[in-house]
Amino acid sequence: MRGYFGIGVEGISKPMNLGNLLRSAHAFGASFFFTVSPKFNAREVAQSDTSNATNHVPLYTFSSVGEMMLPRRCQLVGIEFTEESHELPSFHHPMAAAYVLGPERGSLSAEMVEQCASVVKIPTKFCVNVGVAGAIVMYDRMIAHGRFAPRPINERVEPEALGEHVHGAQVIRSERKKQDRPAGPGTNGARTNGD
Repeated sequence: MRGYFGIGVEGISKPMNLGNLLRSAHAFGASFFFTVSPKFNAREVAQSDTSNATNHVPLYTFSSVGEMMLPRRCQLVGIEFTEESHELPSFHHPMAAAYVLGPERGSLSAEMVEQCASVVKIPTKFCVNVGVAGAIVMYDRMIAHGRFAPRPINERVEPEALGEHVHGAQVIRSERKKQDRPAGPGTNGARTNGD
């Protein structure tokens, strides 16, 4: 799958939900997990995280939104059930994203929403459990960025097998072609020793 993603929660208090979300993040191949202003007991989290995700996925804990740090060019995507939110099936997942979910019986803070590049909702009749919501978002990302055979048009038709990925031929640039190449943007025509 191309790109990378992390997932986290703000103000989570139920350890079983956090453990479930950690386990799902591990299963879907998250690059990192984070919590912001958490209120949980780590021993209780381990009871529902049966994959020991924190041994395989880096876990970052921030005491506030202001303290939170993400990798460069990583876009923060809030998952929040509001009228203004984009619907998940129509959302284009950024190549580098960090998804953040709100606490149980609550919403993302205004400060967190302000930091988000996008806010997305799962089109359900009402809010679902934070662990379930996180798994749905990660599944949708996997479908969007993964390499899968297309769905058949009819349920009676078997899906076509996905062909092997084919790499293009090796490209070798000669020194002559490098010298004739115009300088890149922002160089004002100047060349460096590497050209």
